[in-house]
Amino acid sequence: MCNKLFTPFYPKAWAESAYELPYERMAAKGIRGVIFDVDNTLAFHNAPADSRARELFARLHDLGMGTCLLSNNKEPRVRAFAGEVDSLYVFKGGKPGIRGYQASMEKMGTDPRHTVAVGDQLFTDIWGANRAGIYSVLVTPMNPKEEIQIVLKRVLERPILRAYSRKHPQEPFGGGSKEKGKVRE
Repeated sequence: MCNKLFTPFYPKAWAESAYELPYERMAAKGIRGVIFDVDNTLAFHNAPADSRARELFARLHDLGMGTCLLSNNKEPRVRAFAGEVDSLYVFKGGKPGIRGYQASMEKMGTDPRHTVAVGDQLFTDIWGANRAGIYSVLVTPMNPKEEIQIVLKRVLERPILRAYSRKHPQEPFGGGSKEKGKVRE
């Protein structure tokens, strides 16, 4: 019974970091756009983009992939980060609603079959991507010390992640590891 209840929150893949995903394999499989959450997915909460983020976005653009930041945060935060990594963005995205995902795909000129969404929260990023029909990738949060409302969500995420890891080995884009939190090239 619990597994059926949890299924809408299950990611399609689970990895340690947004920086370690096999984007070349994704591009080869026809992915043309990546939607990213910002805080705790690409950077610490409210931190600017670092060289690693700038290099990742340059790599994605070199692969011919569009990028869009989708955040529930306000425009100044999202616009600033997007400017640093040369990405499209949607602020106050209303996740887990699907409108922000649809707007992101429209900006990139992609559709759900050719888009991947990457985020650190089950109840916003993953559930929203799943509802929009997009391949969802959960990443381990960058900062384990978070605001209280996020800490409470993390407690609620634990039983879902335990059930997921028992039932769903990762096989993203043609290869993966059954070990939780690992994605292989």
